[in-house]
Amino acid sequence: MAAESEPDVQATLCSDLLNFSARDTALKWLQATDLPKDVYLHLARYVPKIFCRSPNPNPKNEDMLTQHILTGPMEWYLCGEDPATSIPKLEQANRPSQLCGRVFKVGEPTYSCRDCAADPTCVLCMECFLGSVHKEHRYRMTTSGGGGFCDCGDMEAWKKGPYCQKHEPNSSDPSVEDPLAHLSEDMIARAYNIFSIMVKYAVDMLTWEKEDELPAGLEPPERQDSYYCMLFNDEVHTYEQVIYTLQKAVSCTHKEAVSFATTVDRDGRKSVRFGDFQFCEQAKTVIVRNTGRQSKPLKVQIMHSSVVAHQCFGLKVLSWLGHVIVYSEGLRRVLCQVALQEGPEGENSSLADKLMLGDSKLWKGARTVYHQLFMSSLLMDLKYKKIFALHFAKNYRRLQTDFMEDDHERVMSVSALSVQLFTVPTLARMLITEQSLLTVIIRTFMDHLRHRDLQGRFQFERYTAQQAFKFRRVQSLIGDLKYVLISRPTEWTDKLREKFLEGFEAFLELLKCMQGMDPVTRQVGQHIEMEPEWEAAFTLQMKLTHITSMMQEWCSTDEKVLIEAYKQCLVVLMQCHSGFTDGEQPITLSMCGHSVDTIRYCVSQEKVSIHLPVSRLLAGLHVLLSKTEVAYRFPEQLPLCELSPPMLIEHPLRCLVLCAQVHAGMWRRNGFSLVNQIYYYHNVKCRVEMFDKDLLMLQAGASMMDPNHFLMIVLSRFELYEIFNTPDYGKRYSGENTNKDVIQQNSTLIEEMLHLIMMVVGERFSPGAGQVSASDEIKREIIHQLCIRSMAHSELVKALPEDENKETGMETVIEAVALFKKPGLTGRGLYELKPECAKDFNLYFYHYSRADQSKAEEAQRKRKRQNGEDTALPPPMLPPFCPLFASLGNLLQCDVFLGILGTVLQWTVEPSGCAWSESMLQRVLHLIGMALLEERQQLESSSEDNDVTFNFTHKISRPREAPSNGPSVLSMLETLQNAPHLEVHKDMIRWILKTFSSIKKIREQTATTPVSETGGQALEESVRDQDKAERKRKAEMARLRREKIMAQMSEMQRHFIDENKELFQQSLEDLEASTSTALEHSPSLPDAVLVALGPGRTRGSEKRQVVTCILCQEEQDIKAHNKAMVLAAFVQRSTVMSKNRRRVMHDPENYDPLFMHPDLSCGTHTGSCGHIMHSHCWQRYFDAVQAKEQRRQQRLRVHTSYEVENGEFLCPLCECLSNTVIPLLPPPRACSPGISEQQNLNQWLKTISQQMNVLHCLKKKQNSSSSPDAEAADRMDETPLAEGFRPDLQPTNPYSSSIKEMLTTFGTATYKVGLKVHPNEQDPRVPIMCWGSCAYTIQSIERQLIDEEKPLFGSLPCRQDDCLNSLTRFGAACWTVSSLPAVQSHFIRLLAALVPDEQVENSPCILDVDMFHLLVSLVLSYSTVHCQDVSGLSLAAGELHLFHLVTMAHIVQILLTSVPGGTPMDQESGPDEEAVLSLYTVLQQYKGSACREACSGWHLWRCLKAGILPYLRCAALFFHHLNGVRPPTGLQVSGVSQFEQLCGYLCLPTSLLQLFQSNREVVDPLLQRWCGHPEMLNYMKDNQTLQSFPRESNRLIDLPDDYSCLINQASSFMCPKSGGDKSRAPTLCLVCGTMLCSQSYCCQTELEGEDVGACTAHTFTCGAGVGIFLRVRESQVLFLAGKTKGCFYAPPYLDDYGETDQGLRRGNPLHLCHERYRKIQKLWRQHSITEEIGHAQEANQSLVGIDWQHL
Repeated sequence: MAAESEPDVQATLCSDLLNFSARDTALKWLQATDLPKDVYLHLARYVPKIFCRSPNPNPKNEDMLTQHILTGPMEWYLCGEDPATSIPKLEQANRPSQLCGRVFKVGEPTYSCRDCAADPTCVLCMECFLGSVHKEHRYRMTTSGGGGFCDCGDMEAWKKGPYCQKHEPNSSDPSVEDPLAHLSEDMIARAYNIFSIMVKYAVDMLTWEKEDELPAGLEPPERQDSYYCMLFNDEVHTYEQVIYTLQKAVSCTHKEAVSFATTVDRDGRKSVRFGDFQFCEQAKTVIVRNTGRQSKPLKVQIMHSSVVAHQCFGLKVLSWLGHVIVYSEGLRRVLCQVALQEGPEGENSSLADKLMLGDSKLWKGARTVYHQLFMSSLLMDLKYKKIFALHFAKNYRRLQTDFMEDDHERVMSVSALSVQLFTVPTLARMLITEQSLLTVIIRTFMDHLRHRDLQGRFQFERYTAQQAFKFRRVQSLIGDLKYVLISRPTEWTDKLREKFLEGFEAFLELLKCMQGMDPVTRQVGQHIEMEPEWEAAFTLQMKLTHITSMMQEWCSTDEKVLIEAYKQCLVVLMQCHSGFTDGEQPITLSMCGHSVDTIRYCVSQEKVSIHLPVSRLLAGLHVLLSKTEVAYRFPEQLPLCELSPPMLIEHPLRCLVLCAQVHAGMWRRNGFSLVNQIYYYHNVKCRVEMFDKDLLMLQAGASMMDPNHFLMIVLSRFELYEIFNTPDYGKRYSGENTNKDVIQQNSTLIEEMLHLIMMVVGERFSPGAGQVSASDEIKREIIHQLCIRSMAHSELVKALPEDENKETGMETVIEAVALFKKPGLTGRGLYELKPECAKDFNLYFYHYSRADQSKAEEAQRKRKRQNGEDTALPPPMLPPFCPLFASLGNLLQCDVFLGILGTVLQWTVEPSGCAWSESMLQRVLHLIGMALLEERQQLESSSEDNDVTFNFTHKISRPREAPSNGPSVLSMLETLQNAPHLEVHKDMIRWILKTFSSIKKIREQTATTPVSETGGQALEESVRDQDKAERKRKAEMARLRREKIMAQMSEMQRHFIDENKELFQQSLEDLEASTSTALEHSPSLPDAVLVALGPGRTRGSEKRQVVTCILCQEEQDIKAHNKAMVLAAFVQRSTVMSKNRRRVMHDPENYDPLFMHPDLSCGTHTGSCGHIMHSHCWQRYFDAVQAKEQRRQQRLRVHTSYEVENGEFLCPLCECLSNTVIPLLPPPRACSPGISEQQNLNQWLKTISQQMNVLHCLKKKQNSSSSPDAEAADRMDETPLAEGFRPDLQPTNPYSSSIKEMLTTFGTATYKVGLKVHPNEQDPRVPIMCWGSCAYTIQSIERQLIDEEKPLFGSLPCRQDDCLNSLTRFGAACWTVSSLPAVQSHFIRLLAALVPDEQVENSPCILDVDMFHLLVSLVLSYSTVHCQDVSGLSLAAGELHLFHLVTMAHIVQILLTSVPGGTPMDQESGPDEEAVLSLYTVLQQYKGSACREACSGWHLWRCLKAGILPYLRCAALFFHHLNGVRPPTGLQVSGVSQFEQLCGYLCLPTSLLQLFQSNREVVDPLLQRWCGHPEMLNYMKDNQTLQSFPRESNRLIDLPDDYSCLINQASSFMCPKSGGDKSRAPTLCLVCGTMLCSQSYCCQTELEGEDVGACTAHTFTCGAGVGIFLRVRESQVLFLAGKTKGCFYAPPYLDDYGETDQGLRRGNPLHLCHERYRKIQKLWRQHSITEEIGHAQEANQSLVGIDWQHL
């Protein structure tokens, strides 16, 4: 019914349109008493007539009618006059906002200044960035996800430089001025009226939920019975599911279904059927049934067409409003008033609130439109931005709850506007104080994490998919919290303190729910059955890492806040520890005369958790007390005396013991989940708020405890107390019955415990713990990373912790500690450590993993050896502790510590003890070194010796007390110095004894006892003497060992020669023989005599050619009668040299490839890896590859790097992609002089013409033999034969059967690939394709040599040289396996292109023929005619005449196409110049006025030489490989003057015009014929652009230096097929510069019966199946070959550190590296793209699984 009434509607609409006046309608509205009613009546009448009248709406028609009938009257009403005159006045009077406010498109480049931005969310658009001061600063470049806007002009977004040149404010303060001042009161009133009505209308329609009714006042005068089946987008179903369902539901084609799916994805909804209700209901039923089987079904609604029409216009209204407010800031202010004005319903009744609260019910397109209107109105007006922020914060909890239930991504949710509001510091502070925003966000977050255990902790076990989805969504709240905290306050008010502490308390409640979550218990008997869930907890931890750090930073800015926060945190920690002793038995530990009360707790038996955020937050605040000096200034306000240090250290210590036990292998049965947790605990992303804070808490606790008590508790938790409290532990564990696992575990635990002591005492680089700055901490991190190895910038950044602004602080300090080494053509730039910084290296740096420590130790010992230093790695000098932590140093001299040292050393001294390990000893020595340095530092910094309480040297000098009663530590060290089993530690022990002596010396300088001084000196001297003696002994032993080895080697050599005299004699004779042969064949001819062709050709050296098969390793001579040897080769179609990619081969089966056009539109290139095999060995190998592929099950068959069905295989040796083999052939026989050596061109042409006539007659005779015309047959018999020509003579084939088979194999492969047809060895085009491939490959290599500025001969790699050799010889031999008459007919047609032949039709114009291709084809096919000539005519002479003939044609070609116009220059002219001018004049006469005006002779000669040089170079390569004549030395070096050398080598006169002068009687008619060709006249008449010579080398397109220009270009690129939609993956073809919409359904096309992506389709039109693309948004080069092969390649864009940024993850500015781009260009020019893809796919199997054809 709807379809029948459509013409009537259109007719009515047309009459309405003719009679409608926007002005009259507006005047009626101006006089109306009830304006809303009148406007609604107007809309009710016209909207359904304009929108949604048919299944396929016409957007252009709708836009035109909307403007004329709907928005036109509104504009008239708003202006009160003609908008065409009023709007320009508004714009002129307008004072535009200083805010840029440009809303970013998807993929548009954005810039953030790392020096000046308040936070990373503050960004500039490209235009503002280029006009700002920030382009000279350190900046970060990213691509927008769409939806944000430019912050230029926002004073709060920038520390300096807030304005670009365009938005620079005027002198008057813009914030004071009222934007409404520029509008009349009447206009304000009208704007208010119309905006109120239209915004309410739009909001009502967009949030309207009834599908078959309209709001009051909008009912249409006549109701239609037409409905839409409306399909809505969701983020659950895939493209494929939707496409399949639509094909079934609405019976559409696959292409239509793809279009529907694309629109649904882009706009959020799309009507898929139009008609009556029943018709639409059927489609809905099918869609719901098909998509609801495994998940929630797709949302489908049956909507009345008038409802859809009004919703469509509602969106148009919002867009119109956004367009109108740009004219005037006053109109923007009015719209903001209308949007935020409270309605009669009270709270949340404003229109903006209604839209926000209905956001989750709207479809994607509607959301996008109103979000953009909010950004261009409410967020651009600073006054209303605050009011809107309050509305947003008030509704925050509800908005987030809606988002949790919504299935659209956050970028499509109104909740994403939080980034625009919460990151503004003044707004954030206002919302904290007025709306308690911190508390609201945290409480909302906790409300959505409801799963708790019995203790109230978060529990993430047994999460369903839905809960996991919700958990991912809830993390966005943490992002909002980060936005609020990102800018620290500089001034605090009491209200802000109160509200922040309220938020801090809520944050502590959150952390309390995390304290102790996911506890683990050690599995003892059997392995854990199921890995527990651990990722969710760590995800939460990672997300909260920066929040925790920012909370601490906020606390650090105000003393009152810090003190209160510390107290609150301590209270919560006490609550977490309540019931601390429940079930934990108190015990007393005694050791070395000290006792401590603690509890019995075994980490290996009880529950332990790695999550302790409350403890760690307290540790951070404790350090801040020291850093801000609050602890020293307000000690009375702090509860420090109430602290229980054992309680503080208990849980962090358990966590560190857990790590130690995992390292010791005690928790193996707990599976990978625990291993992963330990990994992340230490990982750079988590360690700042996990491992580092645990260590700080241990330091804080230890600083408030007796050091002996602290160490005893540590020993107890490590379960090592009994070991160190048992004097004979070492002897007890040396028995055979001891469990080796237990010994090993205990050794590792002791090592970890010693390392923990090192860290507690030595890690002083946290500001507040040690007297250091933040930059010192970063320097130390960098130094220790570079001690492992030199690193790239990105590696260093990854190894350093980032702050909330994604900054590491590296750039500020890197130059002080490292030198930058720039990258080469590959690789990356590297930072190397400055030598003077190596002294700060600490082998036991606390952030080293075990692997890092091992690498660093090896690297530093190697460095020391290279510098001639001893290899000891002593501890570095450490900064002093802050006063709050000062007592930590006493750990290094307490009794328990000395007892631990003495025990380990005692075990080491006992030779049979197995209780110790070298790693344990190394740690003990390191600790002794730390203690000695601590004492020395205190002595050096103290004025009086008595002030120094640290006396480690004294304590290690005295004998040990009970229970061990052993010798002193010092005496044990002296004993160990001479122990043979501790060679590697001797340097360290020596350093310790030396340091001990120096400290004694310092102490004794002030002492009066001379005895002790003497003793000290004696000790030092004895150490020095021992050192010298040891070194001398080692050197002497090494010398004796070397002499003994040399004597043994000499004796063995003499003995071997005596035994093998005959062998040596024979090899010497062979050497002499080969030398004499080489001398005999060495080139003694001068260069001038070397000639490559013609009767006077130089005889090539006929040396024996022996090659080895790579498969069977057998050697064989290359001879015609031997078995075939073959080269692996790859044949491919190519457009690398194409000058016209639009020329396409439409019908391959009937295409005639005989003549190549000079634009080389598409050629066939042959390359080889140069590896040789027997043909039968290759056949066996290839058969095996085929069989293997066939055996592979179909389900396992994925794309490999080669396609067997296309004849592809990998070279058995180098795995280079190949698709055929070229047979190796012997060199051609030397030409024998014939009688025709005296024949000139004229005579030779007559002879050849007679022979051609005979062949013509024979062909006609054969054609007519089947005809009954007897007379014609008789006439044929009367045809006289040419003298000495025997057309009935069948030449003998000199090649063996295997060579003939390989000739056929390669010829067929070239034919198949070149023409893209099925193989057919009988096709007469096979030899043509082989000659073409030979010519094209030579031309390609010649271009390559020119581009790389290499000499013509001698610079090619062996594989290319062998390939050319084989290819040329194959071309000369391929006719032997083809039909002789067919190849002869090719020769006849080829020759007819130059020499008139009446019996050949449709000969091409010489301007349409590439002369080098013609030369190769003529020379290689001439043998088929010459083999039947018995007159003694020389083959060499024929080659020479053909070459001269083609050369003359090319000269004419150049003069007709390549002489540029312009004023002739006066130059001196010689005979060459006069001759060329004469020839040019002759051509003018033959051409008449159609030819260009003459230039000077000098100019013509210069153009001719330049134009013909590439042809001569190609000819030299061709004849060199064909005839084997070595090239002159002048062509083996790079140089400019090669013209004469080439002419001599090619038997040409250096004055090329002599060719014309010496053969004038032949040449003149040819010139006339060439110039008189009908096609020639057409070219000249139409003034067509002809191919000029020399042809310029093709290059990849020019790329901009700055990568952001490319991103900008890509962001404005529209998908050509999806109606103005932005392309998601814009991809640039580097060959032709076309931008493509890659990897999308919208731009898929059908190619050879298969759907392929835009890039794959483009490769077949642009690159003959090979393509090079730049994926702009990923900064990634893509290589494609065919439909199934591809790989990603490093882009040519590098940052300042010489690194690529694939995926644009780092955001550093990228600039074009010309060397790397040239490398890509070289790969392309060398036809190596396919080879590169093959190697990449073999190296990385994951590339094979990618569906390259869909890119």
